[in-house]
Amino acid sequence: MDGSTRRILLKVIVLGDSGVGKTSMMNQYVHKKFSPHYKSTIGADFVTKELQIDDKQVTLQIWDTAGQERFQSLGAAFYRGAECCVLVYDVNVFRSFETLNTWREEFLKQADPAEPNNFPFILLGNKIDLDGGNSRVVSERQAKEWCDSRGNIAYFETSAKEGYNVDEAFLCVARTALANEQGCDLDNYFLGMSESLSDIERKGFCAC
Repeated sequence: MDGSTRRILLKVIVLGDSGVGKTSMMNQYVHKKFSPHYKSTIGADFVTKELQIDDKQVTLQIWDTAGQERFQSLGAAFYRGAECCVLVYDVNVFRSFETLNTWREEFLKQADPAEPNNFPFILLGNKIDLDGGNSRVVSERQAKEWCDSRGNIAYFETSAKEGYNVDEAFLCVARTALANEQGCDLDNYFLGMSESLSDIERKGFCAC
């Protein structure tokens, strides 16, 4: 790699109700794999993806969270340092659309960004492939209106199973996160502080 190339770590949090396809979406994006067997995420975990964006070498660190209510508040250490938050709902389950406000407010409360009104969110409406689209209960128009009323949030309709729009959505996530990047340089990443979460232990949170 050219010595002048800047290496950047971007932390992204993925939130949404249990079962909307957060883990499947991430596995499709990073590993190009989909499993029909549902396994609930316990606490939180992350995957990474290397990207080249313009002249920058980017490591996208995508944190997957459990949608169960008992894990909803994982604490400020988990949310701290995020450059973008991805909200996911199932277009076939209206309840998962209704709870988006709760997830958004929970993130802003825990992450406590300097400019909450300008913090970047991206909305993904997943499982559009289900039943050929005949079982969806949330229209694209409803989702876009929700996004427009909250500062013109970017919106993508996706199928983690078929890989539809997943790469495009996460490229937008990466570019959005990069624009909001707080200066966390990957070369100094592991020199940062470490934090522990209640159900997992991960080292290397960025001390941005």
